[in-house]
Amino acid sequence: MAFDNFNTVTGKALAGKDILLGVFNADGSELLAISGQRGLTINRSSESVEITTKDTMGGWKSKIAGTKEWSIDNDGLYVPDDESHKLLSSAFDSGEPVCLKVINNKTKAGMFGGLAVITDYPIEAPYDDAVTYSISFEGMGALVDLIANPAEDE
Repeated sequence: MAFDNFNTVTGKALAGKDILLGVFNADGSELLAISGQRGLTINRSSESVEITTKDTMGGWKSKIAGTKEWSIDNDGLYVPDDESHKLLSSAFDSGEPVCLKVINNKTKAGMFGGLAVITDYPIEAPYDDAVTYSISFEGMGALVDLIANPAEDE
């Protein structure tokens, strides 16, 4: 085994610090990185639909995949004057969806994208630490895999 082979799977691993969540401004002309980011979780799930019948083999339940959904949780340091947080606060207040894009900041390539609504946007202000935010988005429709389906402008 050669230690200089960077084409292995581990050589292609991503560092979490390089992955950013961006939100498009109101007219879609500019992608803003959400300021102060620390954590990012992309959740993807599928319901299961039971299709068991009396003649299912061995008495085991049988299932098929049902509808899918996605959500994103993001947290970090709260920067209230930043344009991204002003936009997110406005979208939260109005209930309007936002267009999100997850980007590999190292390669500048998109990873995922989609429309979502903000379902949770708390701000914490402990007396002995920095002010932080956490925000939860629930997807509307598909989460587009931009690695498999790159946008034309990338």
